[in-house]
Amino acid sequence: MNSPAADRARYDRATAHLDAPLALVDLDAFDANADDLVRRAGGKPVRVASKSVRCRVLLERVLARPGFAGIMSYTLAESIWLARSGFEDVLLAYPSADRAGFAELAADPKLAGAVTVMVDDIAQLELVDRARDGGGQEIRVCLELDTALHLFGGRVRVGARRSPLREPAQLAELARAVSSRPGFRVVGLMGYEGHVAGVGDALAGRPLRSRAIRLMQGAARKELAARRAEAVRAVRAVVPDLEFVNGGGTGSVQQTAAEDAVTEIAAGSGLYVPRLFDNYTSFSGRPAALFAQPVVRRPGVGVVTVLGGGYPASGAPGADRLPVPYLPEGLRYDPQEGAGEVQTPLLGSPADDLLIGDRVWFRHAKAGELCERFDELHLVQGDRVTATAPTYRGEGRTFL
Repeated sequence: MNSPAADRARYDRATAHLDAPLALVDLDAFDANADDLVRRAGGKPVRVASKSVRCRVLLERVLARPGFAGIMSYTLAESIWLARSGFEDVLLAYPSADRAGFAELAADPKLAGAVTVMVDDIAQLELVDRARDGGGQEIRVCLELDTALHLFGGRVRVGARRSPLREPAQLAELARAVSSRPGFRVVGLMGYEGHVAGVGDALAGRPLRSRAIRLMQGAARKELAARRAEAVRAVRAVVPDLEFVNGGGTGSVQQTAAEDAVTEIAAGSGLYVPRLFDNYTSFSGRPAALFAQPVVRRPGVGVVTVLGGGYPASGAPGADRLPVPYLPEGLRYDPQEGAGEVQTPLLGSPADDLLIGDRVWFRHAKAGELCERFDELHLVQGDRVTATAPTYRGEGRTFL
């Protein structure tokens, strides 16, 4: 693995003919991260979370590698677009109210065979039926298990508020309701343990909090493994030919893969390795997706100003949702200004070595959200740009 200084020199050489702002993906790092996900999955296929990639060229690249199978999408419109683009196994990870999309899905046998939709409420089935507009294709359905950890008799909840289906009996009841309803077929079960997969357990300078997170995650994994196994048994009693049980995320690949009840793992952020994935004891990856902002001002000693850069990530607002100045090492935000919409001052001794027009390389806090800011990704191998690939945005596809 190259040193940060060597990487900076490579990226500067590779993109010297391009104007910043720009975004790149280091393909050597991307491929190494893909190999690591497969290794951690221990023989179970990895379904790629498209929201963490948002570039069809890179989705095709990773799905061509052994160990990967299928896409986990984030909107119905995206699912249909991907299916029409040739992706044959698309699991929509969130319920939808896209009536036009459901009408299109129900009218096309190829789409209906490629796309699986998420359901956790009978009302969602009723919406699909009202939207069919005469389309009679059978809709493939996945049920979602609530994975949150409940403590102190349910008075404390740890985990995302997603599905209302927590108990195995609830999932079995909905599986029976779907199976008895013409035009639908249960094919899968999903549970995303974001409080384990998406929360780092080694926070720099916070040893007590890190230990508390590890204790919470250990308890959550144990509780969920038992409950998920019971839920799968309950659903299989209704749907013996269940095709898949999906679980996990980048931060919990090996732990979730160890559950016998789980047949496939979901992951996507681990391909780019954004800054939120720096704080894990269970794995480490190589930063693969970066963006560069040009230096446009030198206000004084130890300060430079770059163009733009205020690209916060979704989630609870906080400093951890901001991009981080990455290369050269040692730059930091001005606490009075932070990351700006049009300009961003950066402090630190490395600023004195930067000239007008030089680049500062940043890492985004989350993976695919970087692609909502750029039309294209420059794909770098060694010190050359070997290709340029459009992002979803670059293809005119902004789904959310």
